[in-house]
Amino acid sequence: MAVGLLDKVDALKHYLRELEKVAVAFSGGVDSTFLLKVAHDVLGDQAVAITATANFFPVRERSEAQMFCAAEDIRQFIFEVDENLIEGFCDNPPDRCYHCKKFLFRHMKQIAAENDLGCVVDGSNMDDANDYRPGAQAIAELDVKSPLRYAGLWKAEIRSLSKGFKLSTWDKPSFACLASRFVYGEKISAEKLSMVDRAERFLIKRGFRQVRVRIHDRLARIEVEPQDLDRLMAIRAELIERFQLLGFQYITLDLQGYRTGSMNEPILGGEAP
Repeated sequence: MAVGLLDKVDALKHYLRELEKVAVAFSGGVDSTFLLKVAHDVLGDQAVAITATANFFPVRERSEAQMFCAAEDIRQFIFEVDENLIEGFCDNPPDRCYHCKKFLFRHMKQIAAENDLGCVVDGSNMDDANDYRPGAQAIAELDVKSPLRYAGLWKAEIRSLSKGFKLSTWDKPSFACLASRFVYGEKISAEKLSMVDRAERFLIKRGFRQVRVRIHDRLARIEVEPQDLDRLMAIRAELIERFQLLGFQYITLDLQGYRTGSMNEPILGGEAP
């Protein structure tokens, strides 16, 4: 392990020790899994997980998060979220993530306070500054700590460290909530969230690791890794049949392939969403 990376790990551990008690906002993704693992190694029972479940989180993520906590003997608090109670969420404005994060982290802070769990920390890292992330404002306003950013850790470094820690998430595909599949301004509904979730599960079961099914009304825009485009076309007939059964009228393939935050490209480019 490079000396610079060792220094970052030491800085992370030192910071967590200073916090004494932490409640990790735990989704089961690469970053929060690594953070929870290190926090539990450093603080023992004084590090716990808080996991939100909702229609806009894939079903598979909840079970993976629960299995990790059970395997590592980490106490976990789970709370259900009704997206209809989040201000502006279903209207899907460009700052949707701000309202959602504020709602989620307020609940997490309340759970932490009621159970004397210390401060709430999240898995934000250095890469998160490179995309449109209005949720970062909510995190700052609520004084949620971001130990990975404090330690100066980038995504690639977190993956490398996770591999060294023998965490199965080290090469897990990037995850974002299902609401990120909707073009801004399009109404978000439980029905359409389910369509996206089931469509992505279909592709994952067919062996595609990094996938996004972006939804534009009844049109599906599929993103996979560029090297997987030919393989996707090989199951074209089956894919069309399944997606139409799910409720999509048009099924399209994005020739640019998977890229994180593609729904933010109009905003970052200065155009209307």
